[in-house]
Amino acid sequence: MAAGALDWLVEMSITAEAKSGIISSHRVHEKDTGSPEVQIALLTARIQDLTEHLKSNVKDHAARRGLLMMVGRRTKLLRYLTQTDRTRYKSIINSLGLRK
Repeated sequence: MAAGALDWLVEMSITAEAKSGIISSHRVHEKDTGSPEVQIALLTARIQDLTEHLKSNVKDHAARRGLLMMVGRRTKLLRYLTQTDRTRYKSIINSLGLRK
């Protein structure tokens, strides 16, 4: 495999710095990495990146399937937050700008 063979993979994923920034801005407590808010924020960033990728690569059906799976996972997490804590749900929706 050539050195530049996986360059497209690096471009599609979010960087480690961006990921740590998202985690630090949406975490609930100091050592939080897996709360629903963090997971929703990370999925939203990945969804936005993949949406931009699919605008220029219309025939990438594998990426489209991955996008749909991510949207479904985010929807399930949002539904969970709605049922458990409505204030946390509203705060994450407002901070990410998901609903209009």
